[in-house]
Amino acid sequence: MDLARTDFYLDGRWVAASSGQTLAVGNPATEEVIATVPAGTAADVDRAVAAARAAFAGWAGTAPAERVACLDRLHAALSARADEIARTVALELGTPLKVATRVQVGLPLAVLRSYVELAARPPAPQTVGNSLVVREPVGVVGAITPWNYPLHQVVAKLAPALAAGCPVVLKPSELTPLVSYLLFEAIHDAGFPPGVVNLVTGTGPVVGEAIAAHPDVDMVSFTGSTATGRRISHLAADRIARVALELGGKSANVILDDADLATAVKVGVGNAFLNSGQTCTAWTRMLVHRDRYDEALALAAQAAAGYRLGDPFDPATRLGPLVSAAQRDRVRDHIAKGLADGGRLVAGGPDAAVPGRGFFVAPTVIADVDPDSALAQEEVFGPVLAVIPVDDDEHAVAVANNSRYGLAGAVWSADEERALRVARAMRTGAVDINGAPFNPLAPFGGYKQSGLGRELGSYGLDEFLQLKAIQR
Repeated sequence: MDLARTDFYLDGRWVAASSGQTLAVGNPATEEVIATVPAGTAADVDRAVAAARAAFAGWAGTAPAERVACLDRLHAALSARADEIARTVALELGTPLKVATRVQVGLPLAVLRSYVELAARPPAPQTVGNSLVVREPVGVVGAITPWNYPLHQVVAKLAPALAAGCPVVLKPSELTPLVSYLLFEAIHDAGFPPGVVNLVTGTGPVVGEAIAAHPDVDMVSFTGSTATGRRISHLAADRIARVALELGGKSANVILDDADLATAVKVGVGNAFLNSGQTCTAWTRMLVHRDRYDEALALAAQAAAGYRLGDPFDPATRLGPLVSAAQRDRVRDHIAKGLADGGRLVAGGPDAAVPGRGFFVAPTVIADVDPDSALAQEEVFGPVLAVIPVDDDEHAVAVANNSRYGLAGAVWSADEERALRVARAMRTGAVDINGAPFNPLAPFGGYKQSGLGRELGSYGLDEFLQLKAIQR
């Protein structure tokens, strides 16, 4: 597997970067540099946007059947690379190979398949009085994506934008850019017209800001931190460009007193620790009725003990490293602050054994967390679970809603109607009842500072369409 990259994908071909500067890509499990990619510049963004702008009219006017055929060929080309994609994600992110195969590859393939099908059924014009209401592609899309799900987050933007008739300029995270090169090899094989899909690697302050501020980018779709989302909003607002933002989360897992406690805690711990906790939707706050609190803590400690740290390619590994030394240190600081603020260590912690090399943090459970403390309010993005006692359903809802975020959540109860009432009261974009499975056709996005707009399914497609009323 040749990991070093020297070029961008612009206007339907691989081309050299405008500067000779590069960015190192590391293996977080070994702390070794495994590749380099070009450090893009604003000039590279200009070239990519110009190619996308030139391609817009042709792609927007392409018959739906032709878009479907391109997306279907892309799905086939990505499926053929599934093993290589999983291994690449395991290398550059540290996700255990089993999880990378199931989630980091399986989920984006499912999402892409859904847009192959949706593209075949474009929204029909509507008649409203004497008006014909039609939907048209928004224009050139700038997509800026994070490192934690480096293929899924790209596909969740790329697929609906392409299905809607919008050309795309992509900037993947500089921490995990390698899987995007595999994606663009598949895009090239799929035969998209020149300029419809373009790749520029680089840093957020250079390439990301150039995309967000570019006068010929009609819409910016961003996934990442709330702080960066705020900056992108300001840049786009200066030229009244549309934005879609999928930002942070601090999701609550509400376990009511009649729940199947063993299942709720086991699934809840697994959700909090998925991808080493580097998941925006992670249920990082576990809210448990006081009558079952001690039992839940024992179950959580037992579950955490089963997460073996280690080499992502070892089948026995359940928890890989964090993406970087900076991220590891940040998570350790959150743990120390949580304990200093009165939290009680139940599992893991700063002194727990971890491998000698790699950016590892032990799976950590902290009890008695103050709902107003930093550990309960800040997005940690690591394998750290805060457990909070609650008195009743109303108290649970109040604690769950005591957050500037509102991305996801969960409720567990033997009474589905009771669980539904709690779910309806939670101010968050998605709630799972009793471990219900993820639905790639349902809208995904948040309330409050978790973002603007929705991804996935027809709701994600709508983000890339404009409404036009034609009176007659």
